[in-house]
This record gives sequence, structure tokens and C-alpha cells, in this order.
Amino acid sequence: MFKEKFKEGIISAKQFNREDIEYLLKKGKEMIKTANPNLLKGKILATLFFEPSTRTRLSFESAMYRLGGSVIGFQSGEVSSIKKGESLADTIRTVENYSDCIVIRHNMEGAAKMASRFAKIPIINAGSGSKEHPTQALLDLLTIKEECGTLDGLSIGIMGDLKYGRTVHSLSILLSNFEVNLYFISPKVLALTNREREFLVQQQVKFKEIQGYRDILNVLDVLYMTRIQKERFVDLEEYEKVKSFYIFKKEDLDDTKGNFVLMHPLPRITEISPEVDNSQKAIYFKQTLYGLYLREAILAELLAD
Repeated sequence: MFKEKFKEGIISAKQFNREDIEYLLKKGKEMIKTANPNLLKGKILATLFFEPSTRTRLSFESAMYRLGGSVIGFQSGEVSSIKKGESLADTIRTVENYSDCIVIRHNMEGAAKMASRFAKIPIINAGSGSKEHPTQALLDLLTIKEECGTLDGLSIGIMGDLKYGRTVHSLSILLSNFEVNLYFISPKVLALTNREREFLVQQQVKFKEIQGYRDILNVLDVLYMTRIQKERFVDLEEYEKVKSFYIFKKEDLDDTKGNFVLMHPLPRITEISPEVDNSQKAIYFKQTLYGLYLREAILAELLAD
């Protein structure tokens, strides 16, 4: 059923309803315990990364290898025929002849959606412009579910770059399927866009928009921090004004609940002090491991015979 519904791939968080999410999280949890090393034997994954990546690319590649498959691809359009002027559509129509699934990251808005129109194999959106990063949001939900025991009933703060943060956009969409209280925390210039705000209102999600986080630390179950993305700013002077707007420090943990967890999609720049890393409440590196399990589950569901 999952394979049929997502036969064109995973392009947007809006493809998922609650049933889909819960099914995939269940499969991700199963991967924590065991993964069949022969499940995808003979299958080939193509990773086309036109933007830098560490966790997303390596976790997809590791997941494929751990399930017995193989990987081809590149990280940088500079080493592909895009450099020679080839269109993305032609690249996709070529690469699909060599692979069973394509994972793509691109700086162009809607690149993954466009790729899916030309491909006859599943496309997985590994980050498309500033709009979406659905598999990151899915692994975030797996992390929250495993660490907090539930998704319903939680108070979740999402802080940092809410305007350009594609992880934030996808996470907000997925969380709208659950009974949560959301706090969006950002400088005014990086607040939610009207599109995201209107979507949340339409979905009847309970949320507040604020600038400071310290006054609500004692009510949060989860704080999801993001970096201020220098590469998204046209005016670097504007970036300089907000780059260190938030810095979560060790003493901030004193005001949190006993079961509080601090998350971050990484890379972390200055927004979380390194002295926080040793706290059991800081789970952002554990989060990257959940990413491996979740992506194993995705590949298994899309590609297994």
C-alpha cells in the first residue's frame, strides 16, 4: 500500500497523512532492531546532490549499503554534465537508466517535483531550495516518538530560521497531523511566511509566534533549533544582524522539564553552545542515527520486491 501510494517517490511532507507517518515510524523502529542485509541486493540508488550535504547524503548511502544495495552519484553539479549546460530534466532521464531510485538535493525551488515529472522511478526529495526537506522531518518525528514516547500532547518549540528553513517547513506540515502545541520562535525578519501560517490555521493547529524562548522553556517538551542560514540571505548585512540572535547555553537547561529534549537538524554553527553537548537532554547527534534507520525504512518500502 505504501509503495503504491508513493510510487513516484517522496517529494513533499504534504503527501503524508497520519496513517502514512505512523506506518513509516513503525518501520523505522523495526530497523533499529534489525535490518535485512540482503533486502535490496541488486538495487542501485543514485544520489544527486547539487548542494553540500553530510548527514542526508551519507545516511542514505549507508542505509542502502546496509540493506545490500549499491550507490552511484555525485555531490556537486560541478562534476556532472550540468556544468556543460545539461538540463536537470535530461540528467534525470539519463540517471534513471542506471538506477532504481534517485535521491536529489538542489538549490532550485521545486527541483524534486520537477524531477518526478520526468522520472519513471521514485524520486526522494533530499532538500529542494528553501521549501521542503521531507525525510529530515520524518526522521525528526521518529526521534521525538522514540525519545518522548508519543507525538500527541507535546509542546514543541521550533526556533531559528523559520522563513528559509526547509526542515522547519516540512516538520510543521507533518506535525499538523498530531495533537501538538507549537511555539515558533524567531527574529521578526525570519518569521513564518504567510503560506506556512495559513496552512497551520487551515489545519487547525495550535500555535504561537514569539521572539524569546527563555520564558517558555519550562513548558516545552521539545525544542527544535535551527541555524540562521547565511546562504539564503541576499543582503549579508541582514545576516550579520541576526546570525547570533539565539545561543542556547548550558544554564538554559536548568529551566527545562526533566523529560525535555533539545534537537537540531545540524550543522550547528553558534546557536548551541558546545558545553550543552554532554547533557542527556541534547539528542541532536542521536537524531542523526535515527535518520539512518528512517531512511532504511524508506528505501525498503520503496524498493523491496
